[in-house]
Amino acid sequence: MDHDLLGRRLRRWLKDAAPPVGLALLCGYFVWHSLEGESGLWARERRLAEIAGAKLTLARVENERDSMERRVNGLRGDRIDRDQLDERARTLLNLVGKDEIVIPYEPSRRLY
Repeated sequence: MDHDLLGRRLRRWLKDAAPPVGLALLCGYFVWHSLEGESGLWARERRLAEIAGAKLTLARVENERDSMERRVNGLRGDRIDRDQLDERARTLLNLVGKDEIVIPYEPSRRLY
């Protein structure tokens, strides 16, 4: 009889404990996904860091592009920049002036 009473108490305790435990597990599931999930807080922080890095890269690349555009515009049309034209011609034709000093570089250490 003592065994039967213990079994009934255990079943009642499990029956009474099931809803709060289930609710706690459900809440835990949502809390975990709100932090760790695909759209969670940590994923948001990672995305913001990636966006900041991408913006820095974009700014650097835009500066490089603007610099190249200025150099190209100096060699284009009716307003050719003589210094840039001279520099580019010397580079392509491998020429130097009489008063210039040439410092050779190894092929692996080329400047451009």
